[in-house]
Parts: sequence; structure tokens; C-alpha cells
Amino acid sequence: MNWILLIIAGLFEVAFAACLGKAKEATGAEATYWYIGFLICLAASMSLLIKATQELPIGTAYAVWTGIGAIGTVLVGIFFFKEPATFWRLFFITTLIASVIGLKMVSH
Repeated sequence: MNWILLIIAGLFEVAFAACLGKAKEATGAEATYWYIGFLICLAASMSLLIKATQELPIGTAYAVWTGIGAIGTVLVGIFFFKEPATFWRLFFITTLIASVIGLKMVSH
């Protein structure tokens, strides 16, 4: 169950980063709404991370959480913000995915 909470926390990390990206593009009230979404996603992500680390090792949980956030944010950047999808970006995202899976496999 804690791994599921950690994955959801990582997805909320992606969401708060995406909200920041959208807020940067917006103006006025729309930007305010994106910043509010950022704060809600940030609170949800941190709360779930805290809950997950009550049972999982902090080093592993934090690395997986940031890995999910990094991978997801790069993919959101590529698909929604038209950031480049170069060979090297995709190569290193793939190695990051392998590292996150490896940490899950060797954790107790």
C-alpha cells in the first residue's frame, strides 16, 4: 500500500510542476488558478510522501518520488509544452526509469 501512496505522491509532483508551467504561460486570474492548483498538488504530494515514508526507507522513498516527478515532468514538457525530445534526453530518462525500478526491486 505504501508503494501505491508513493507512486500517487510522485504523480502529484508531476501535477504541481505542470501547474507551474501553465501558470508561467497564463496571466491574471488564470495564472492565480494554476498557482492554487500548484499549492493543492504540492500539499497532496507532500502528505502522501510523509505517509509512505512511515513504512518505507526514506532514502528509497525520496529517490523514487523525485524520480517519478522528474520522469513525469520531462514527459509533460515534451507532450504539452513542446520541449525537445532529443535522443540524449530520452536516453537519460530511460536510465532514470531503470534506476527507479531497480530501487523498488532492492528495497525491503
